[in-house]
Amino acid sequence: MNEKSDVYSLGVVLLEVITGQPAIASSKTEKVHISDHVRSILANGDIRGIVDQRLRERYDVGSAWKMSEIALACTEHTSAQRPTMSQVVMELKQIVYGIVTDQENYDDSTKMLTVNLDTEMVPRAR
Repeated sequence: MNEKSDVYSLGVVLLEVITGQPAIASSKTEKVHISDHVRSILANGDIRGIVDQRLRERYDVGSAWKMSEIALACTEHTSAQRPTMSQVVMELKQIVYGIVTDQENYDDSTKMLTVNLDTEMVPRAR
């Protein structure tokens, strides 16, 4: 296990959050990995086809595209093609801190985000 396997795992989790679907979808004839499913839908330019329908289009389309692109980059088949965790964190910070589009739905937009994505934060040993 190394950083690139952690990056892959993060990409899978991001895709699960974006889509609201499990990592592997099973049907009677096949099993499809979430990254393959999302890649095929995004190849057709259909971001709304992958975002969790429970959001009822209450999300920023640009943020959804960027988050999907980051997640797919994290799940590249070869580890050399995946970004570093620092690159992923930097991109996620841009999404979280750089895009606030619907200010009228928030009384105080400065209270909206309290997420700390610093890479120095690590879990303590138990």
